[in-house]
Amino acid sequence: MNSPAPDIVVTDLSGNPWRLSEALHQGPVLLAFFKISCPTCAFTLPYLQRLAERAAPGAPAILAISQDDPVTTGKFLQHFNIRLSAAIDKAWAFEASSAFGLTGVPSLFLVEQDRTISHSGLGFAKSDLEILGKRFGASPFDPGEQVPEFRPG
Repeated sequence: MNSPAPDIVVTDLSGNPWRLSEALHQGPVLLAFFKISCPTCAFTLPYLQRLAERAAPGAPAILAISQDDPVTTGKFLQHFNIRLSAAIDKAWAFEASSAFGLTGVPSLFLVEQDRTISHSGLGFAKSDLEILGKRFGASPFDPGEQVPEFRPG
């Protein structure tokens, strides 16, 4: 993709601001936009959780960005045992989602330290997660696990 990422500001579940340009000082970031009413999001996020848990040192950070309120987002993450860092895209404006031109969720954007978007994906695509797995130095899939090739968002 290799286009520049917009510098977004979202809030964590406690209401504290999170700015992409500041996070990129620590290394690349995988942004994972989702909505709690999206079954494909509920299917995808556990694989991203595995990537985070299995990642090699120096792998990108992952930020899950919800299009819902903090309370219901927190319950959703707890229900699916997702411990990724999470933030809220303001539900009335969806500023971050709009800045990235989202057409659906889940939407993934791997943002490099120079703000280049090196990979993006929409919906669940096994191939996207395999590509990200190489970058993270870990597989999101267990040996012999039956995983569909694609699920639309």
